[in-house]
Amino acid sequence: MTRNAARANPHLAPDPTQKKPAGSFSTVMSLMPYLWPPGEPALRLRLVLATISMILAKVGTVYVPILYGHSVDALSKGAGPLMVPAALIIGYVVVRIAAAGFGELRDALFAAVQMRASRVVARKTFEHLHALSMRFHLDRQTGGLSNVILRGTLGIQNVLRLATFNLLPTIVELLLTTFMLWHLFNGWYALITFIAIGCYVAFTFAFTAWRTQFRRAMNETDNEAQTKAIDSLLNFETVKYFGNEHHEARRFDESLARYEAASVKSQVSLNALNIGQAVIISGALGVMMLMAASGVVHHTMTVGSFVLINTYLMQLYIPLNFLGFTYLTLNQGLIDMEQMFSLLRVNQEVKDQPGARMLAAHGEPAEITFEAVEFAYNPDRQILKGVSFTARPGQKIALVGPTGSGKSTISRLLFRFYDVTGGTVRVDGVDVRDYAQTSLRAAIGVVPQDTVLFNDSIFYNIAYGKPGATREEVERAARLAQIHDFIISLPQGYKTKVGERGLKLSGGEKQRVAIARTILKDPRILILDEATSALDTATEQEISAALREVAAHRTTVVIAHRLSTITDADEILVLQSGQVVERGNHAVLLDAGGVYAGMWAAQSEQDAHALTEAAQ
Repeated sequence: MTRNAARANPHLAPDPTQKKPAGSFSTVMSLMPYLWPPGEPALRLRLVLATISMILAKVGTVYVPILYGHSVDALSKGAGPLMVPAALIIGYVVVRIAAAGFGELRDALFAAVQMRASRVVARKTFEHLHALSMRFHLDRQTGGLSNVILRGTLGIQNVLRLATFNLLPTIVELLLTTFMLWHLFNGWYALITFIAIGCYVAFTFAFTAWRTQFRRAMNETDNEAQTKAIDSLLNFETVKYFGNEHHEARRFDESLARYEAASVKSQVSLNALNIGQAVIISGALGVMMLMAASGVVHHTMTVGSFVLINTYLMQLYIPLNFLGFTYLTLNQGLIDMEQMFSLLRVNQEVKDQPGARMLAAHGEPAEITFEAVEFAYNPDRQILKGVSFTARPGQKIALVGPTGSGKSTISRLLFRFYDVTGGTVRVDGVDVRDYAQTSLRAAIGVVPQDTVLFNDSIFYNIAYGKPGATREEVERAARLAQIHDFIISLPQGYKTKVGERGLKLSGGEKQRVAIARTILKDPRILILDEATSALDTATEQEISAALREVAAHRTTVVIAHRLSTITDADEILVLQSGQVVERGNHAVLLDAGGVYAGMWAAQSEQDAHALTEAAQ
């Protein structure tokens, strides 16, 4: 298999927000390394100390009823000095406090381990999402993904807290209690306790496994509702343009209705589970209390022994009841985690090669070569068909052609958002697949046609081109982009918030911010995707002059719709249906009288018509 064929159209994992879980065991195993993190001796020590505290807390909990029973016997006999029952009561209090104290110490020690694990997994998932290819992000559902990460993080915390220091200690306490009943009394008490526990656990696990379907349905419908809500809010302008507020509300409510139905089923089944658990425990409690009462009547047991059995049973009921809650929460946490870990299993389509080379981000202009490049987003949709060209260092290459001809695809392949399915893309004579992606993209700056800004200050959005840039550097870039005067005229200046996706700024203002951001980045390669399309004629001329100055020391690729912006290009490539049908500079292409000349004539006529209408 050739290198290109191996890279072509890899199969990605399905949408993780809809993917079926891989299984609880594999999910738990995926989490285990985070409990014993390498290179973190302090966290490992905390885990050891928390385990010791857990054991001491359970030993104290099991010993408390014994002291309580001895105190009752000492008081019921009515003989001996008062100091004997007093000492037993004080011992009872001390052991009870110690049990509670070790339990709280356990949780305090484990808190750092738990939170660090959830933080590391959440960050790893976030980094993995950013490492995924453009193909994944074009198909993603943002609302669903954010929900998966949020619920997955909470699920990790629940699983670590409950499974490690609640489920296991509860099982230990149940075993110790059963042993103490057998040791202090007889095997019948232990047998009844064992049978009751077995029935309780079996019923709880089986019933909860059946209830899992409702939790999964809740997750899926919740993801669906959040995705629709966020998508609608992000596109609120379109909603208002078409007056479809009620339509969006109806779609959102339909998802909420499905979530409501799944949630009600989950709650009703929980109530049924609680009733079944109460019947099992109450039945065992009644049988054992009747046996103990019979022993007291026939003087084979003391009142203290009767109280001891009752206390053990009541104390046993608490962890048993909590065992049901723990299993429920643990199972729900595992379901939430499964979806989060499924994100980490999504195939990273574009990967760095082992020992990838580093491309210098700054310095002399780079050389760009496209050699017989072919590319298809899908097997049945071929976009580029053998495109070849070379942009020598410092040259300005323009790409023109109708929509869908492959102009933007060329810039995406240069950024290596996708890998070519045929041919080669080279920078400075090296295949872009041999460079580390971070170094390749650090050497390329882009001013896109549709600029989307972060919901932060103007200063932050310009400085995004060079994190850590000084105010002087940011202001210099803003001046070159002809936006500094506008910014300082605002009440908050560079601290002005631009709003969601920069919607508080006009299209031209956003584009000038994008230009300033790219100027600040100071790349060796510059891509201008119709960088002045949102500007008025006067500002366009000013910005074009600034862009020419910036591009003079860089290799520049211009994706143009308005041909008047590329008349100074060293070479113009005319694309049609993914192929280069004409190439040459502006004068040569006009003289050829081909496709480019026809486009120029059509645009000139449109501009003349627009000027005539404006004059009238």
